[in-house]
Amino acid sequence: LDMHQNMLYEEGTQQQDSQPMLADGLADRGPKSLTSSSGQQVSNGFTTSTPQSPREGPGTAAWGTGSLAPLGGLRTLVVQQTSLERPRETWSKKMDFLLSVIGYAVDLGNVWRFPYICYQNGGGAFLLPYLLMAVFGGVPLFYMELALGQFHRSGCISIWKHICPIFKGIGFAICIIALYIAFYYNTIMAWALYYLLSSFRPTLPWTTCSNSWNTANCHRYMSSDHNVTWSNWSTSPAEEFYTRQVLQVHRSPGLHQLGSVSWQLALCLLFIFTIVYFSIWKGVKTSGKVVWVTATFPYLVLLVLLVRGATLPGAWRGVVFYLKPDWEKLLSTTVWIDAAAQIFFSLGPGFGVLLAFASYNPFHNNCYKDALVTSSVNCLTSFLSGFVIFTVLGYMAEMRQQSVDAVAKDAGPSLLFIIYAEAIANMPAATFFAIIFFLMIIMLGLDSTFAGLEGVITAMLDEFPHVLAKRREWFVFGLVCVCYLGALSTLTYGGAFVVKLFEEYATGPAVITVVLLEVIAVSWFYGTQRFCNDIQVMLGFYPGCFWRVCWVAICPCFLLFIIISFLAFPPEVRLFNYHYPPWTTVLGYCIGVSSFICVPAYMFYHLLNAKGTFKQVWNCLI
Repeated sequence: LDMHQNMLYEEGTQQQDSQPMLADGLADRGPKSLTSSSGQQVSNGFTTSTPQSPREGPGTAAWGTGSLAPLGGLRTLVVQQTSLERPRETWSKKMDFLLSVIGYAVDLGNVWRFPYICYQNGGGAFLLPYLLMAVFGGVPLFYMELALGQFHRSGCISIWKHICPIFKGIGFAICIIALYIAFYYNTIMAWALYYLLSSFRPTLPWTTCSNSWNTANCHRYMSSDHNVTWSNWSTSPAEEFYTRQVLQVHRSPGLHQLGSVSWQLALCLLFIFTIVYFSIWKGVKTSGKVVWVTATFPYLVLLVLLVRGATLPGAWRGVVFYLKPDWEKLLSTTVWIDAAAQIFFSLGPGFGVLLAFASYNPFHNNCYKDALVTSSVNCLTSFLSGFVIFTVLGYMAEMRQQSVDAVAKDAGPSLLFIIYAEAIANMPAATFFAIIFFLMIIMLGLDSTFAGLEGVITAMLDEFPHVLAKRREWFVFGLVCVCYLGALSTLTYGGAFVVKLFEEYATGPAVITVVLLEVIAVSWFYGTQRFCNDIQVMLGFYPGCFWRVCWVAICPCFLLFIIISFLAFPPEVRLFNYHYPPWTTVLGYCIGVSSFICVPAYMFYHLLNAKGTFKQVWNCLI
């Protein structure tokens, strides 16, 4: 127990030795319980005025009051022991927490992935499965993690001793997944930084074909270029700048021969990690201030780009293409799979971040309202980003005298670094729009990196407080160094192939499986009733039937649906003209399993080291 220790003494004909024990009515509600109704206090040190459960009656012992209470012939003496540990850090302001969660949830995927998936899966019709998956799957998971973190005030590793100890391996798996993400995600920001530094010149370098990296196939292809003949082998200057100057993928034949590290990208990534370190080294007190810039600036840029895009010729063509509903596509299973995967990875439960952020909240903070507000902002941002992207794609189609479908054939980073960059280069005041656009990309990524690493830091500091609590700065420095060294493979000439491999295999299936186990552990082992009692202690109201049904049945089915669909329809991985060979699929699955293996490994280890009969051990572990 965190701050209190209970001693039960029996007074009768025979004196017995005292032993730690919970009074009836408290043990089945978990380790976090209240004091008496006059001076309620939970075990993490916060007071409350709300009774924990209507089941508390005269036979329930006071918790931490030092009083005697009758219990079926027994007299219970409860002794309060004050914790000598330092009080837990909290957010300076409520807005720091909200902006941190919004900054984490709203990332690069909202800008490039949602618009592409939306038009690919029926345009406006896609919004129906997207909203259904959000309401019945994404938001309940989001709410559950915020409530768990706020109540137990622990990171993703140590929280399991309060919930279901045998599932503690989930916390270690989450930390490994977070490291894998840090290995490739920050490289995309390094690309954006390279673009940003290249934008400080009158003529953007991806607008002409007269540079040292250009080939004979390079052609400008706009309506004003009447003398240009475009063929299937032609490439735009924006594409060649991205592939031949920034990535230099032409120097690598594939994953089997990555080539040397690009020193330019290595310096860019070093600068990114330097910003990350000095933003999170002191904890949420510093990162909570940084997000006031990194979480709000992207919205300002999105609004500026939206207004600019709406005034461009042909913008309406892009909007129509984006939203025109194709209801027949709703009959396709792929549409529902994409909707479920998009809302899950957009809101981001299961990465340990929501647990960590919520653990720094005041105990009675209304995390229910926070979950609804932040998840709604996230979904609306995705929808808004679609207009920002497709107004510009409509403009490109008008200039090239092509269909929007032909222009929007690129997905992922290529949509931003080739298509959108080329469109910006052909606008008036191109330099200004390029600078603010790539600044926006960097800040969208920084928020998510702050959050992902804070999830790992909180987990490790809570698990090993005596070793790391007073050495946070050094631990964060070591963690950032590990992330930088792990990212070196993504900075090679074939680094873009590594980024794609990590994105497809290393994180997706593993984190969905981890969240499935997390929901099962909380809803079925810890118990939905006990979890709802915890929420009633914090918020003063009991979660409704909708949330309980979602946690027990709908969310596990939602996650199982994504996992089965991924296994049944594995993605065909390709990048540019490179088709990933079969051995890379095996490598990708091995990377994914390397994190998930922590869950069964810890179960096996714990069972071997526990003492007692199997039934006693099993009851203790669950």
